[in-house]
Amino acid sequence: MSQLGHAWGELRRGSNTITLFVVVLFTATVLASLSNLLLPENSALHVSTYTITLLGKYLCYAMLALAVDVIWGYCGILSLGHGAFFALGGYAMGMYLMRQIGDRGVYGNPDLPDFMVFLNWESLPWYWFGMDQLWFAMLMVGLVPGLLALVFGWLAFRSRVTGVYLSIMTQALTYALMLAFFRNEMGFGGNNGLTDFKEIAGFELSADSTRVGLFVITALLLGLVFVSSQLIMRSRLGRVLVSIRDSEARARFLGYRTDHFKVWLFVYSALIAALAGALYAPQVGIINPGEFSPVNSIEIVVWVAVGGRGTLYGAVVGAILVSYAKTRFTSLAPESWLFMLGALFVFVTVFLPKGLAGLLKKKQQSDSSGEDDRLKLTGGAGS
Repeated sequence: MSQLGHAWGELRRGSNTITLFVVVLFTATVLASLSNLLLPENSALHVSTYTITLLGKYLCYAMLALAVDVIWGYCGILSLGHGAFFALGGYAMGMYLMRQIGDRGVYGNPDLPDFMVFLNWESLPWYWFGMDQLWFAMLMVGLVPGLLALVFGWLAFRSRVTGVYLSIMTQALTYALMLAFFRNEMGFGGNNGLTDFKEIAGFELSADSTRVGLFVITALLLGLVFVSSQLIMRSRLGRVLVSIRDSEARARFLGYRTDHFKVWLFVYSALIAALAGALYAPQVGIINPGEFSPVNSIEIVVWVAVGGRGTLYGAVVGAILVSYAKTRFTSLAPESWLFMLGALFVFVTVFLPKGLAGLLKKKQQSDSSGEDDRLKLTGGAGS
């Protein structure tokens, strides 16, 4: 009971940020969903299914950015390989979606996916068994990336690998996985990955209602992850994590097993990233080894840096803004996007070290200071 009371107290103390985030997220989600389902296509307020899918993808990216912000912003662990957990979650969901195709594939084989028939596979590999059940696939979404994060984090943090060395190791991890998944022998579709999905839980993926349903589920889970992360970071556990970020040696001197805290947080963050990947695959309609690319993981760091690390809501805003800019600029000048992304990261690092959230906080402090000055002047005049 005391733990529940403490959690409720923390929730109340952070209620302003949580309430504002939840209200904005769910208001936008409900309005977009109703505009798609209820308004005719010739209406100026109609939101197309393409836009709904695009918004759902942005929310998946927002969840992924939040995962990186949890460990980078609050514990100082700069992971350049979180795309690996995102992709593993996507592949677990993709395997389930491939099994739902049945005999509706190009080759009409009810037991084997098309790419296995094309490569003359005779039977389904053992690691595909059970993936025709949604509950089992969701279990794998959490289990595989979680175990990988646990083993990697335990080895790295127990050996006290930190800073740039840890960042390089995380990037090497995702790069190695990318090379492995490119191989046809792995049984995951090689270069083409998993695609041509038909349905999920009995619902046609091409139907507008299914697209809206996935979008709403993504928004609900993003809100849930945001609230739970806020509660953790405002709790005593969160304060220990921040102390590790600011001075790990001092935290260790005070008796905290800092490696245990870091492993726990790394696994928690990996699970969020994997969940985002599982929601991403059915909405985008494909998952391939390109999602393991180190460039993708670096891009996630840019999202968090633009929004403002250590704020959670800043990571969400940064992911949505940069992803929208990518959608626009890659259609206008695709060859220039990576240069623009690099320039954006340099600009934010030099001129906005705390991101857009830092600008907002600075303005709030300025307004508060101005209000205090006015009160002093008013009090002085009254006296």
